[in-house]
Amino acid sequence: MDQDSRPPLTTYESLAGIIDHAMLSPHLTENDVRDGCDLAARYHVATVTVRPADVDIAVRTLRGTGVAVASVAGFPHGSSNTATKLYEVRDLIRRGCREIDISMNTGKLRSRQFIHIETELLQAAKACHEEGAKLKVIIETAFLDLELKLIACKLVKRTESDFAVTSSGFAPAGAKVEDVRLMAEKCRYRAGVKAAQGIDSLDFALALYQAGADRLGTPHTGVIMEAWRGRLESAPAAASVT
Repeated sequence: MDQDSRPPLTTYESLAGIIDHAMLSPHLTENDVRDGCDLAARYHVATVTVRPADVDIAVRTLRGTGVAVASVAGFPHGSSNTATKLYEVRDLIRRGCREIDISMNTGKLRSRQFIHIETELLQAAKACHEEGAKLKVIIETAFLDLELKLIACKLVKRTESDFAVTSSGFAPAGAKVEDVRLMAEKCRYRAGVKAAQGIDSLDFALALYQAGADRLGTPHTGVIMEAWRGRLESAPAAASVT
């Protein structure tokens, strides 16, 4: 399906269901994490993505809400070794995570160590899928030229990972419409695309969806969903992505 022909988002749930509420900033307190989980449950989003140390809090707070808990491995730059990443993945799943965002090793990618990356992601995807969890691979587009973006997408597909992710939130730039469109085209039918970093308005969120994003990672969930609610209430017949 061409991204331009994607079905429009016409209901509250259609947008809420593709948002990953991000809580990865280093300054967040445990109370901030609890409050963020409560917000995610209130807006009925897909997941919360928390720091590994906060997984237990998130699992307890979100039990019974229908919001899944996600966390990160090898974050944010992918520079930890494979054994460490795999331990993180398995530990996070054991503690209740249903989705893992793993950082592709940007330095190895730029060094063209593609076999290393493929082997690492194959093992991580296997560990997730054996437990019914999903693997989302952060490819950090801000540091890559076009060729390496294409290769990164190919690696996501070859390893049967579930999503390619634009950004960690700790790069010089975040999600761009053109990157999402490229990733959606190259990953089509094999993996989803998650746009992340810099998504702070409803219009930008909708533009990324129309470009091909299947998930939106953002800490600005409240702002986006309140704007969406207002748009639906003020013009229910016209509230769609155009």
